Amino acid sequence: MDNLLPRLPFADWIDTGVDWLVTHFGSVFDGISAFLKGIVEGSVDLMDMVPSIVLAILFALLAWFISTRRIAIFTLVGLLFIDYLGYWYSMLQMLSLVITSVVIALVIGIPLGILGSQQPTVKKIINPILDLMQTMPAFVYLLPAIFFFNIGVVPGVVASVIFSMPPTIRLTMLGIEQVPKDLIEATEAFGSTTWQRLTKVQIPLAKPTIMAGVNQSIMLSLSMVVIASMVGAPGLGEEVYRAVTQLKTGVGFETGLSIVIVAIILDRITQHAGKKKQGGTIR
Repeated sequence: MDNLLPRLPFADWIDTGVDWLVTHFGSVFDGISAFLKGIVEGSVDLMDMVPSIVLAILFALLAWFISTRRIAIFTLVGLLFIDYLGYWYSMLQMLSLVITSVVIALVIGIPLGILGSQQPTVKKIINPILDLMQTMPAFVYLLPAIFFFNIGVVPGVVASVIFSMPPTIRLTMLGIEQVPKDLIEATEAFGSTTWQRLTKVQIPLAKPTIMAGVNQSIMLSLSMVVIASMVGAPGLGEEVYRAVTQLKTGVGFETGLSIVIVAIILDRITQHAGKKKQGGTIR
């Protein structure tokens, strides 16, 4: 079989393509890198200007407003516990990386999901790409990110965006497609345009499903924290990676627990945000 079908140099083609992009669009990638790095570091500096106790209270109030009193109490206690362990600044770095990644994933993913729900051809094109994005090992995303954006926080952001975007696109398409057909027919009978139907009926009814996609994107972005630390991304992931390489079990447990606390806070808040829109909160 090897003699009949010669092996095609796919790896060489990919390397050549990457080198061509770096050579011809290096300045573009440098600009994107500077922009993303400025956002992440700027947001960290901004949050770090606020005393930890004040910021923890603000996050707790936000959790109370969006979700429930129990989540607010857990948010306050959990964040103060992270500060007590001495990982407050690392937590801010990780939170900034996650928020930046998720915002970019939502800005790109939600419009693509809406477009895919309205255009069957676009959906047929998007679905195989999403399958590739979801099944490709996360470490593979870091390789081109390093070539394009060098070592640091930016490759972590880019890899997190690619890794966390598919749920947002898929669940946005699913939520809009699940809107009852009789409601769609009623809006068409009243002469609504496509934009009016989307903004007045389909998107509002699809909000719980879209928020589920947001929730999954946040969780996937958090799961990339430790992997992104391997290419220089700062934060709690860096602390976990350092603890693993130095066999510091206690430090690894503390930083891992801190990541879990942040994950629970973000998970519960986004879950309740989607359900609260439907009326009533969960106690």
